[in-house]
Amino acid sequence: MATHKLITLPEAVRRFTRDGMQYASGAGLPVGADAIAFGRELLRQARSNLHGIFHCNSQQLNLLAATGAVTRAECGFTGLEGFGFANGLRRAVESGQLALEDYSNLSMALRLLAGALNLPFMPATVNIGSDIAQRSAFAPQGYPASDKIPGITDPFSGRTLGALSPLKPDLAAIHVTLADVQGNAIMLGTEWSRFELSRAAQKVVLIADHIVDTGCMRQFPNLVRIPGIIVEAVVWWPYAAWPQASPGVHDIDEAHMKLMNQWLGSEEGTARYLEQFVHRYRTLDEYLDMIGPDVIEKISHGPTSFLLDPYRPWIQPRSVVEALLSESPAPRSAA
Repeated sequence: MATHKLITLPEAVRRFTRDGMQYASGAGLPVGADAIAFGRELLRQARSNLHGIFHCNSQQLNLLAATGAVTRAECGFTGLEGFGFANGLRRAVESGQLALEDYSNLSMALRLLAGALNLPFMPATVNIGSDIAQRSAFAPQGYPASDKIPGITDPFSGRTLGALSPLKPDLAAIHVTLADVQGNAIMLGTEWSRFELSRAAQKVVLIADHIVDTGCMRQFPNLVRIPGIIVEAVVWWPYAAWPQASPGVHDIDEAHMKLMNQWLGSEEGTARYLEQFVHRYRTLDEYLDMIGPDVIEKISHGPTSFLLDPYRPWIQPRSVVEALLSESPAPRSAA
Protein backbone atom coordinates (compact mmCIF):
# COMPACT_ATOMS: atom_id res chain seq x y z
CA MET A 1 0.00 0.00 0.00
CA ALA A 2 1.26 3.44 -0.89
CA THR A 3 2.35 5.64 2.00
CA HIS A 4 1.87 9.01 0.34
CA LYS A 5 -0.97 11.30 -0.69
CA LEU A 6 0.15 12.11 -4.23
CA ILE A 7 -2.54 11.75 -6.89
CA THR A 8 -3.04 13.16 -10.37
CA LEU A 9 -5.03 16.30 -11.06
CA PRO A 10 -7.85 14.50 -12.92
CA GLU A 11 -8.11 11.96 -10.10
CA ALA A 12 -8.32 14.72 -7.48
CA VAL A 13 -11.24 16.34 -9.27
CA ARG A 14 -12.98 12.99 -9.83
CA ARG A 15 -12.55 11.91 -6.23
CA PHE A 16 -13.19 15.09 -4.26
CA THR A 17 -15.63 17.20 -6.28
CA ARG A 18 -19.26 16.90 -7.24
CA ASP A 19 -21.96 19.01 -8.84
CA GLY A 20 -23.61 21.47 -6.47
CA MET A 21 -20.85 21.44 -3.88
CA GLN A 22 -19.43 24.43 -2.03
CA TYR A 23 -16.00 24.82 -3.55
CA ALA A 24 -13.31 27.15 -2.19
CA SER A 25 -10.19 28.42 -3.88
CA GLY A 26 -7.09 29.05 -1.83
CA ALA A 27 -5.69 32.03 -3.66
CA GLY A 28 -2.99 34.58 -2.95
CA LEU A 29 -4.55 37.85 -4.20
CA PRO A 30 -6.44 38.20 -7.52
CA VAL A 31 -3.23 37.96 -9.57
CA GLY A 32 -1.18 35.73 -7.24
CA ALA A 33 -0.94 32.04 -6.52
CA ASP A 34 -4.23 30.25 -7.23
CA ALA A 35 -4.79 26.71 -8.46
CA ILE A 36 -6.33 27.84 -11.75
CA ALA A 37 -5.42 24.47 -13.28
CA PHE A 38 -7.83 22.87 -10.78
CA GLY A 39 -10.61 25.13 -12.09
CA ARG A 40 -9.75 24.15 -15.67
CA GLU A 41 -10.05 20.49 -14.66
CA LEU A 42 -13.44 21.17 -13.06
CA LEU A 43 -14.58 22.34 -16.49
CA ARG A 44 -12.92 19.44 -18.28
CA GLN A 45 -14.96 17.09 -16.07
CA ALA A 46 -18.12 19.20 -16.57
CA ARG A 47 -18.75 20.06 -12.93
CA SER A 48 -21.76 22.35 -12.59
CA ASN A 49 -23.93 24.35 -10.18
CA LEU A 50 -20.98 25.07 -7.92
CA HIS A 51 -21.16 27.46 -4.98
CA GLY A 52 -17.83 29.26 -5.07
CA ILE A 53 -16.05 30.62 -2.00
CA PHE A 54 -13.24 32.98 -3.04
CA HIS A 55 -11.61 35.33 -0.52
CA CYS A 56 -11.03 37.47 -3.59
CA ASN A 57 -11.77 36.88 -7.24
CA SER A 58 -9.08 35.39 -9.47
CA GLN A 59 -8.96 34.23 -13.07
CA GLN A 60 -10.30 30.92 -11.78
CA LEU A 61 -13.61 32.41 -10.65
CA ASN A 62 -13.64 34.59 -13.76
CA LEU A 63 -13.43 31.42 -15.87
CA LEU A 64 -15.87 29.34 -13.83
CA ALA A 65 -18.39 32.19 -13.85
CA ALA A 66 -18.04 32.86 -17.58
CA THR A 67 -18.75 29.21 -18.38
CA GLY A 68 -21.71 28.90 -16.01
CA ALA A 69 -20.05 26.27 -13.80
CA VAL A 70 -20.48 28.50 -10.72
CA THR A 71 -24.03 29.70 -10.09
CA ARG A 72 -23.54 31.12 -6.58
CA ALA A 73 -20.42 32.80 -5.24
CA GLU A 74 -19.21 34.69 -2.19
CA CYS A 75 -16.11 36.84 -2.32
CA GLY A 76 -14.58 40.00 -0.95
CA PHE A 77 -13.13 41.59 -4.11
CA THR A 78 -14.13 41.09 -7.74
CA GLY A 79 -11.44 42.82 -9.80
CA LEU A 80 -8.21 41.61 -11.36
CA GLU A 81 -6.12 44.47 -9.98
CA GLY A 82 -4.11 46.06 -12.81
CA PHE A 83 -5.94 43.97 -15.42
CA GLY A 84 -9.32 45.57 -14.77
CA PHE A 85 -12.64 44.12 -13.79
CA ALA A 86 -13.25 40.41 -14.36
CA ASN A 87 -15.28 40.38 -17.56
CA GLY A 88 -16.49 36.78 -17.27
CA LEU A 89 -17.71 37.35 -13.73
CA ARG A 90 -19.33 40.64 -14.71
CA ARG A 91 -21.18 39.01 -17.60
CA ALA A 92 -22.45 36.16 -15.42
CA VAL A 93 -23.74 38.55 -12.73
CA GLU A 94 -25.31 41.03 -15.12
CA SER A 95 -27.13 38.25 -17.00
CA GLY A 96 -28.53 36.79 -13.79
CA GLN A 97 -26.66 33.52 -14.35
CA LEU A 98 -24.70 33.92 -11.12
CA ALA A 99 -25.74 35.28 -7.72
CA LEU A 100 -22.75 37.05 -6.19
CA GLU A 101 -22.82 37.70 -2.45
CA ASP A 102 -20.56 40.60 -1.59
CA TYR A 103 -18.44 40.96 1.54
CA SER A 104 -15.33 42.95 2.38
CA ASN A 105 -11.95 41.23 2.41
CA LEU A 106 -11.76 41.57 6.18
CA SER A 107 -15.17 39.99 6.70
CA MET A 108 -14.23 37.07 4.43
CA ALA A 109 -11.08 36.54 6.50
CA LEU A 110 -13.14 36.64 9.70
CA ARG A 111 -15.67 34.16 8.31
CA LEU A 112 -12.87 31.75 7.41
CA LEU A 113 -11.43 32.17 10.89
CA ALA A 114 -14.84 31.40 12.37
CA GLY A 115 -15.02 28.24 10.28
CA ALA A 116 -11.51 27.24 11.31
CA LEU A 117 -12.39 27.72 15.01
CA ASN A 118 -15.75 25.97 14.57
CA LEU A 119 -17.58 29.02 15.92
CA PRO A 120 -21.31 29.53 15.31
CA PHE A 121 -20.60 33.09 14.19
CA MET A 122 -17.89 35.75 14.32
CA PRO A 123 -18.66 39.08 16.02
CA ALA A 124 -17.65 41.94 13.78
CA THR A 125 -17.62 45.71 13.56
CA VAL A 126 -17.07 45.70 9.78
CA ASN A 127 -19.76 45.97 7.08
CA ILE A 128 -22.57 46.71 9.54
CA GLY A 129 -24.75 49.65 8.57
CA SER A 130 -23.72 49.40 4.92
CA ASP A 131 -25.34 47.91 1.83
CA ILE A 132 -22.94 44.98 2.14
CA ALA A 133 -24.94 43.96 5.22
CA GLN A 134 -28.32 45.16 4.01
CA ARG A 135 -28.41 43.68 0.51
CA SER A 136 -28.18 39.96 -0.22
CA ALA A 137 -27.83 38.44 -3.67
CA PHE A 138 -29.10 35.16 -2.22
CA ALA A 139 -32.29 36.82 -0.94
CA PRO A 140 -32.71 39.84 -3.24
CA GLN A 141 -36.35 40.47 -2.37
CA GLY A 142 -35.64 41.39 1.23
CA TYR A 143 -34.29 44.83 2.04
CA PRO A 144 -32.74 45.37 4.42
CA ALA A 145 -31.48 41.78 4.56
CA SER A 146 -32.26 40.25 7.92
CA ASP A 147 -29.95 37.25 8.04
CA LYS A 148 -26.83 38.12 6.05
CA ILE A 149 -25.05 39.95 8.89
CA PRO A 150 -27.69 40.12 11.65
CA GLY A 151 -27.17 42.47 14.56
CA ILE A 152 -26.15 41.14 17.95
CA THR A 153 -25.61 42.83 21.30
CA ASP A 154 -22.24 42.82 23.00
CA PRO A 155 -23.11 41.44 26.49
CA PHE A 156 -20.31 43.49 28.09
CA SER A 157 -20.83 46.93 26.58
CA GLY A 158 -24.33 46.75 25.14
CA ARG A 159 -22.94 47.82 21.76
CA THR A 160 -24.58 46.51 18.58
CA LEU A 161 -22.26 44.38 16.46
CA GLY A 162 -22.68 42.20 13.41
CA ALA A 163 -22.71 38.41 13.33
CA LEU A 164 -20.76 36.99 10.40
CA SER A 165 -21.64 33.43 9.39
CA PRO A 166 -18.74 30.96 9.35
CA LEU A 167 -17.40 29.52 6.11
CA LYS A 168 -16.96 25.74 5.97
CA PRO A 169 -16.68 24.79 2.30
CA ASP A 170 -16.96 21.17 1.21
CA LEU A 171 -13.58 21.35 -0.51
CA ALA A 172 -10.68 23.77 -0.63
CA ALA A 173 -8.23 23.44 -3.51
CA ILE A 174 -5.22 25.33 -2.19
CA HIS A 175 -2.21 26.33 -4.25
CA VAL A 176 1.10 25.98 -2.39
CA THR A 177 4.69 26.47 -3.46
CA LEU A 178 6.15 23.39 -1.77
CA ALA A 179 4.55 20.21 -0.46
CA ASP A 180 5.90 16.89 0.66
CA VAL A 181 4.15 13.63 -0.14
CA GLN A 182 2.30 13.67 3.21
CA GLY A 183 0.72 17.08 2.57
CA ASN A 184 2.92 19.31 4.72
CA ALA A 185 3.15 22.60 2.83
CA ILE A 186 5.05 25.87 2.62
CA MET A 187 3.65 28.92 0.84
CA LEU A 188 5.87 31.69 -0.47
CA GLY A 189 4.44 35.16 -0.94
CA THR A 190 1.11 36.46 0.24
CA GLU A 191 -0.79 33.84 2.25
CA TRP A 192 -4.24 35.45 1.91
CA SER A 193 -6.10 33.31 4.51
CA ARG A 194 -4.96 29.96 3.12
CA PHE A 195 -4.00 29.05 6.70
CA GLU A 196 -7.57 29.63 7.97
CA LEU A 197 -9.17 28.09 4.87
CA SER A 198 -7.19 24.88 5.33
CA ARG A 199 -8.71 24.51 8.83
CA ALA A 200 -12.22 25.63 7.84
CA ALA A 201 -12.77 23.35 4.84
CA GLN A 202 -14.24 19.89 5.19
CA LYS A 203 -11.58 18.54 2.82
CA VAL A 204 -8.32 20.01 1.54
CA VAL A 205 -6.46 19.21 -1.67
CA LEU A 206 -3.08 20.86 -2.24
CA ILE A 207 -1.83 21.78 -5.71
CA ALA A 208 1.93 22.22 -5.50
CA ASP A 209 4.51 23.73 -7.81
CA HIS A 210 7.19 21.49 -6.32
CA ILE A 211 7.28 18.28 -4.32
CA VAL A 212 10.04 18.32 -1.73
CA ASP A 213 11.63 15.79 0.56
CA THR A 214 10.16 15.91 4.07
CA GLY A 215 13.59 17.02 5.26
CA CYS A 216 12.68 20.45 3.90
CA MET A 217 9.74 20.64 6.30
CA ARG A 218 11.95 19.58 9.19
CA GLN A 219 14.48 22.25 8.27
CA PHE A 220 11.84 25.00 8.20
CA PRO A 221 9.12 23.80 10.61
CA ASN A 222 7.98 27.33 11.43
CA LEU A 223 7.05 27.86 7.76
CA VAL A 224 4.83 24.78 7.49
CA ARG A 225 1.52 26.61 7.61
CA ILE A 226 -0.52 23.63 6.39
CA PRO A 227 0.26 20.29 8.08
CA GLY A 228 -0.34 16.99 6.37
CA ILE A 229 -2.79 15.80 9.02
CA ILE A 230 -5.52 18.03 7.54
CA VAL A 231 -4.76 17.29 3.87
CA GLU A 232 -6.58 14.64 1.85
CA ALA A 233 -4.41 14.67 -1.26
CA VAL A 234 -1.44 16.37 -2.93
CA VAL A 235 -1.34 17.18 -6.64
CA TRP A 236 1.92 18.01 -8.40
CA TRP A 237 1.14 20.38 -11.26
CA PRO A 238 3.83 22.91 -12.20
CA TYR A 239 2.53 26.29 -13.36
CA ALA A 240 -0.89 25.51 -11.93
CA ALA A 241 -1.33 29.22 -11.18
CA TRP A 242 -0.71 30.29 -14.79
CA PRO A 243 -1.40 32.89 -16.11
CA GLN A 244 -1.20 34.32 -12.58
CA ALA A 245 1.99 34.34 -10.55
CA SER A 246 3.52 32.00 -8.01
CA PRO A 247 6.14 33.95 -6.03
CA GLY A 248 9.54 32.32 -6.18
CA VAL A 249 8.51 30.06 -9.06
CA HIS A 250 7.20 32.24 -11.88
CA ASP A 251 5.87 35.70 -12.63
CA ILE A 252 2.52 36.66 -14.10
CA ASP A 253 1.91 36.17 -17.82
CA GLU A 254 0.60 39.65 -18.56
CA ALA A 255 -0.25 39.00 -22.20
CA HIS A 256 -2.38 35.97 -21.37
CA MET A 257 -4.04 37.72 -18.43
CA LYS A 258 -5.26 40.39 -20.83
CA LEU A 259 -6.28 37.91 -23.53
CA MET A 260 -8.11 35.68 -21.06
CA ASN A 261 -10.10 38.50 -19.55
CA GLN A 262 -10.94 39.91 -22.96
CA TRP A 263 -12.17 36.59 -24.33
CA LEU A 264 -14.24 35.76 -21.24
CA GLY A 265 -16.19 38.96 -21.82
CA SER A 266 -18.36 37.29 -24.47
CA GLU A 267 -19.96 33.89 -25.06
CA GLU A 268 -18.07 33.50 -28.32
CA GLY A 269 -14.77 34.38 -26.70
CA THR A 270 -15.42 32.02 -23.79
CA ALA A 271 -16.12 29.15 -26.19
CA ARG A 272 -12.88 29.96 -28.00
CA TYR A 273 -10.98 30.04 -24.70
CA LEU A 274 -12.38 26.67 -23.65
CA GLU A 275 -11.35 25.15 -26.97
CA GLN A 276 -7.82 26.54 -26.96
CA PHE A 277 -6.88 26.63 -23.27
CA VAL A 278 -9.06 24.13 -21.38
CA HIS A 279 -9.86 21.17 -23.63
CA ARG A 280 -6.71 21.31 -25.74
CA TYR A 281 -4.46 19.27 -23.44
CA ARG A 282 -4.64 15.88 -21.71
CA THR A 283 -1.27 15.53 -20.01
CA LEU A 284 1.07 17.79 -18.05
CA ASP A 285 3.47 17.95 -20.99
CA GLU A 286 0.64 19.03 -23.30
CA TYR A 287 -0.38 21.64 -20.73
CA LEU A 288 3.17 23.04 -20.60
CA ASP A 289 3.36 23.00 -24.40
CA MET A 290 0.12 24.97 -24.47
CA ILE A 291 1.66 27.67 -22.27
CA GLY A 292 4.69 27.60 -24.55
CA PRO A 293 8.41 27.15 -23.83
CA ASP A 294 9.18 30.78 -24.63
CA VAL A 295 6.57 32.02 -22.16
CA ILE A 296 7.75 29.58 -19.48
CA GLU A 297 11.34 30.73 -19.96
CA LYS A 298 10.30 34.37 -19.72
CA ILE A 299 8.16 34.12 -16.58
CA SER A 300 10.42 31.66 -14.73
CA HIS A 301 13.35 34.03 -14.20
CA GLY A 302 11.82 37.06 -12.60
CA PRO A 303 12.71 39.20 -9.59
CA THR A 304 11.17 36.77 -7.07
CA SER A 305 13.14 33.68 -8.17
CA PHE A 306 15.59 34.04 -5.30
CA LEU A 307 12.82 33.27 -2.81
CA LEU A 308 13.03 29.61 -3.76
CA ASP A 309 16.80 29.33 -3.29
CA PRO A 310 16.80 28.06 0.34
CA TYR A 311 14.51 25.17 -0.60
CA ARG A 312 16.04 24.01 -3.88
CA PRO A 313 18.19 21.22 -2.34
CA TRP A 314 15.01 19.37 -1.29
CA ILE A 315 13.04 19.67 -4.54
CA GLN A 316 12.32 16.22 -5.93
CA PRO A 317 13.02 15.55 -9.62
CA ARG A 318 10.16 14.69 -11.92
CA SER A 319 11.25 11.05 -12.17
CA VAL A 320 10.84 10.58 -8.41
CA VAL A 321 7.41 12.22 -8.36
CA GLU A 322 6.16 10.17 -11.30
CA ALA A 323 7.45 6.96 -9.72
CA LEU A 324 5.43 7.73 -6.60
CA LEU A 325 2.34 8.56 -8.67
CA SER A 326 2.58 5.16 -10.34
CA GLU A 327 2.01 3.52 -6.97
CA SER A 328 -1.67 4.61 -7.00
CA PRO A 329 -2.42 5.40 -3.34
CA ALA A 330 -5.60 3.89 -1.97
CA PRO A 331 -8.60 6.28 -1.77
CA ARG A 332 -8.83 8.07 1.56
CA SER A 333 -12.37 9.38 1.21
CA ALA A 334 -14.80 10.66 -1.39
CA ALA A 335 -16.31 14.10 -1.76
